[in-house]
Amino acid sequence: MVSLWLEKMDKAIESINSQIHGVFAGGNGSGNSLDQLSGPHYIFVDRDHSVYTSDNGNHRMMKWVKGDKQVIPVADGQGKGNGLTQLSYLEGVVVDQLGTVYVTDQWNRRITR
Repeated sequence: MVSLWLEKMDKAIESINSQIHGVFAGGNGSGNSLDQLSGPHYIFVDRDHSVYTSDNGNHRMMKWVKGDKQVIPVADGQGKGNGLTQLSYLEGVVVDQLGTVYVTDQWNRRITR
């Protein structure tokens, strides 16, 4: 099971790498605009080859859809905090087969979706 998952991930990353040259996320200094990241930690590539990253310093989760040039904030808490609509220092990210995004919200000690 793990071996099959790793094989699929390798193929997805290889496919993305063959189409992307250089920096495709951030690279415009640290900041909170859509073309900036502040402490990206983890990435996840789904079966549609969309790339997700936890933008730790901005307390948000970002998504790049294959073929699009625009980034989509998929979990953009309303500032750092512990409210239901807030996030605080995101870490890992996983997207299930239905497209549900799960995020580890480190400082709030919770997993959100």
